[in-house]
Amino acid sequence: MARLAIKGGKPIRTKPFPGWPEFGEEEKKVLMLVLQGRNWGGYPSPNTYAKILNERFAAFQGARYGVACANGTVSLEVALKAGGLRPGDEVIVPAYTWVGTAAAVLFAQGVPVFVDSDPANYCMDPKAFEAAITSRTSAVIPVHLGMEMADMDAILPVARRRQLFVIEDCAHAHGAQWKGLGAGSLGAFGSFSMQSSKLLTAGEGGMILTSNEEFYERCQTLINCGRPSPTDRYKYRSIGHNHRMTEFQTALLLAQLGRLPEQTERRLKNARLLAQKLEGITGIRPLSWDARITRPAIYHYLLRYDPSGFGGTHRDVFLRSLRAEGIPAEGAFYEPVYRAPLWDFRRENFAVFAGSQVDYSKVRCPVAEKAAYEESVWLHHSLLLGDANDVRDIAEAIAKIQASAGELADVSRPTQTGSF
Repeated sequence: MARLAIKGGKPIRTKPFPGWPEFGEEEKKVLMLVLQGRNWGGYPSPNTYAKILNERFAAFQGARYGVACANGTVSLEVALKAGGLRPGDEVIVPAYTWVGTAAAVLFAQGVPVFVDSDPANYCMDPKAFEAAITSRTSAVIPVHLGMEMADMDAILPVARRRQLFVIEDCAHAHGAQWKGLGAGSLGAFGSFSMQSSKLLTAGEGGMILTSNEEFYERCQTLINCGRPSPTDRYKYRSIGHNHRMTEFQTALLLAQLGRLPEQTERRLKNARLLAQKLEGITGIRPLSWDARITRPAIYHYLLRYDPSGFGGTHRDVFLRSLRAEGIPAEGAFYEPVYRAPLWDFRRENFAVFAGSQVDYSKVRCPVAEKAAYEESVWLHHSLLLGDANDVRDIAEAIAKIQASAGELADVSRPTQTGSF
């Protein structure tokens, strides 16, 4: 029996996995064109490359309009304001997500209301969503998480019946499809992040999708310092921010968008292979895909860990051992927002909480907490951009740990921190 690397044995893998982001001559070419053209910023809005990106990305996801913006938190905030959120309105969000999903609600002067996850996919539990609706609820933000999509067949009818607008948080879902419809095209808005780790990236950036022309014009105004677009016929006016994206970013994203379909297929092929190789290893399995996800997007490959298959070893000790074998992996990648270190919420700082009964100190979402602190294993999508040998190393490292789990009895749990 091979000795575990965490105990001084030879690790399964010593070479790095494929680097992210991928780039080549096309990225160099478009960046040089912007540089030489001296038209670098986001004004006029949308600028030359931004206009092309808006159109191409919207078409790629099956929406009518796209609005490039500064990042994936801004995209949520702008969508909330464009959708008509009023100060003090409640917005239902999943507890198991990045802090920015809820922070955007605060920035838009709303009140986030946290609900638990569906244990099958870690996304928003539709029943918990419906139960959380009150007379003050205005919107809901389902998050498509990791490699999963929220149950839009269950969420959308409830939202329509209760007259709530839906913003899909698609920060993990570039290219994903639900029953043939692109992520971000099913609700009133779709919100995407183009941050460094994402499936489509320019280092930073965001995108708002909508198929409602008036919402589109409102978003344009809100990201462009309050200026209406030349095509605006709705006379929406608001004090806006400069949330525009630069021409360097939009040009780079156009080049990256050309790579996305092939990358999506490559990840999916390796994900299916990894699932096959894990079949004989008890105690760990990937989250299953709902058949209605007709094109999965894999931002992180999510595994469900069961300590009984590893001699009672805690998930965090398993992860520490897996990293020692040369396989990057995380557990508390996200924590329930109400427990996350970055959720530095002080009620007195937000006037909209006057009269609100929401008390985050009393929130408990057991499914989300179990996923974050005991069960989930997150493998970044770059681990699936290589070949079958890379997949084999992941499975072999997990099998090795299981076979030698007894060696881990005296290994301490590390301190976990969330990531973005």
